[in-house]
Amino acid sequence: MRFGAAVLRTATGPFALEEVVLAAGPAADEVLVRIAGCGMCRTDLAVRRPGSRSPLPAVLGHEGAGVVAAAGGPHTGLTEGDRVVLSFDSCGNCPSCLAAAPAHCDAFAPLNLFGGRTGSTTRFTDATGGALAPRWFGQSAFAQYAVVPARNAVRVDPALPVELLGPLGCGFLTGAGAVLHTFAAGPGDTLAVFGAGAVGLAAVMAATAAGAVTVAVDRHPRRLALAERYGAVPLSASTPDLPGRIRSLLGGARYALDTTASPRLINDALRALRPTGHLGLVARLHTALPLEPGTLDRGRRISHVCEGDAVPGLLIPRLIGLWRAGRFPFDELIRTYPLADVNEAERDCEAGRVVKPVLIP
Repeated sequence: MRFGAAVLRTATGPFALEEVVLAAGPAADEVLVRIAGCGMCRTDLAVRRPGSRSPLPAVLGHEGAGVVAAAGGPHTGLTEGDRVVLSFDSCGNCPSCLAAAPAHCDAFAPLNLFGGRTGSTTRFTDATGGALAPRWFGQSAFAQYAVVPARNAVRVDPALPVELLGPLGCGFLTGAGAVLHTFAAGPGDTLAVFGAGAVGLAAVMAATAAGAVTVAVDRHPRRLALAERYGAVPLSASTPDLPGRIRSLLGGARYALDTTASPRLINDALRALRPTGHLGLVARLHTALPLEPGTLDRGRRISHVCEGDAVPGLLIPRLIGLWRAGRFPFDELIRTYPLADVNEAERDCEAGRVVKPVLIP
């Protein structure tokens, strides 16, 4: 099967729209999906970072959504014509998966970042037969089609604008899941969100929907204006005594979420917590994290949040329900681009001109 896809051949080069080849159709536990739209996530762009171990050349994209074109077997639970949102891959058999924690799958890194499932390694090539990396996050959805494990495809109402739903599979899932699952925040809880990008703004929306009181910290006035629109008190990252200001507004944050990976802001987040408070880190750290004395005193704790600690098949329908009720307006953060404009979308994303680019094949 031949179709168009955005291929990244080197870490420093541009994406190129190319014809790619699937040498085989979906296996018994897979489905072929015609992609209607795919969000661009910071994780897609992390392959450009020096030291990245994700193989290239590759078709990236892991916030896909579309229409099932074919099911590989009768036990996928999906049929031709189903609308689906695609999320991260997981094995389904390890202790974490069996405990409803697929984001902590024993095979998360191999399946999503470093090579995919064994059976998929030789099926994906360029038009000349040259090797491309196995599926990215079980998807490789910067393309017209993707073969994905049925396990990470979530059926949605066909009346929905499926081309906009892909970011619910990762970026928005992560921010909202951190609030609703990791923290289980509820009415009257206090939350400080550091970084008002796609993940941070999804966290703000979810916190507002849950009845929590939220402060959002960022250095971009436009992002702060969006955070305020969705219910947070905006604070500039350059605010003098930022932790003290947050404590005065919230009486101390019960929860904090950092999406910046900035050591300074992480320490500020810890100092803004009330006793026994919990800081979740979303962005991957690439340097040592020096913690200032006293930041973990009085029961404060810090943990990494992966994919919002979510079960996608449960959280994605919940977020869609909140959106339909007007309480999770994620679509307002999206700007669509033709797949051929993938490099423009990346530039706009890096420059902060758009919160969530979505590529339309």
